[in-house]
Amino acid sequence: MPDATANAPAHFTTPRALPGIFIVLWSTGYIAGKLSLAHAGPLTVCGLRFALVALILGVAAVVTRARWPRGRELLHLAVTGLLAQAVHFNALYYGLTLGVSVGVSALIMGMMPIATTVLAAPLLGERTTPRQWLGLVAGLAGVGLVVANKIDTGHAPVAAYGVIVLALAGLSLGTLYQKRFCARMDLRSGACVQYVAAALATLPLALGHEGLQIDGSAGMAGTLGWLVAVNSLLGATMLSMLIRAGSAARVASLFYLVPGVAAAMGLAVFGERLAPLALAGFAVTTGAVWLCTRVKLPAR
Repeated sequence: MPDATANAPAHFTTPRALPGIFIVLWSTGYIAGKLSLAHAGPLTVCGLRFALVALILGVAAVVTRARWPRGRELLHLAVTGLLAQAVHFNALYYGLTLGVSVGVSALIMGMMPIATTVLAAPLLGERTTPRQWLGLVAGLAGVGLVVANKIDTGHAPVAAYGVIVLALAGLSLGTLYQKRFCARMDLRSGACVQYVAAALATLPLALGHEGLQIDGSAGMAGTLGWLVAVNSLLGATMLSMLIRAGSAARVASLFYLVPGVAAAMGLAVFGERLAPLALAGFAVTTGAVWLCTRVKLPAR
């Protein structure tokens, strides 16, 4: 079967509901990730997740006869996988185990649109409008309101927060690198290469530091299965589609909604109540995302 993406245009239309679905699916990763760390170490969780996703995507690519990347394209995909998968998730989960709260982690990761927009200008040549800058600043303020009642900087060493910042850098740079060098990648074989690179970088570390030990419980199987099927296979594929279809800054601005949605899920799963200040912050972030992603249609 020919590769449907090889000759696809650089920009194509995605379903209107795709951003909203992506936000919900991506937000569940915070809940599943927190639950999984009760059953295995962060490097083990990430390493197994990457390996399983790579296996599934590899089989799908072979069965559907997807075109496999070669040469420089292969290298670009590997770099993207190391940044957006290995660095991002390993650092994020490791920071959580060091004592950084989910709220502070969400706040730091919520700065991704700022980091991506700042870097997109010199790296991709994307122009950021004053309206987008206003939306970005408002979104950051909204994220702060969402997690303000959860921030507690007294239970983790300063270095732990640096680890979360490293996760932010990995996701931001990985998003930009994929937009610049891997925009036309096949979503089966290309993503498989990314996860293989992430697994090869993570599994040796997990073996050396954690012994690749898991408790073998149903909870571990359930949370790992969710991270693989929902967050990695569905969520990451949607992210790749959104990156390909729109500017990096607009795609990154969607991440402002994640802390609010994750907080709502935390209420349902962990009984974490949303303070009025957090509800106000969610409203602010919703408006900020609309401001950043609104496209002015040409007159007919």
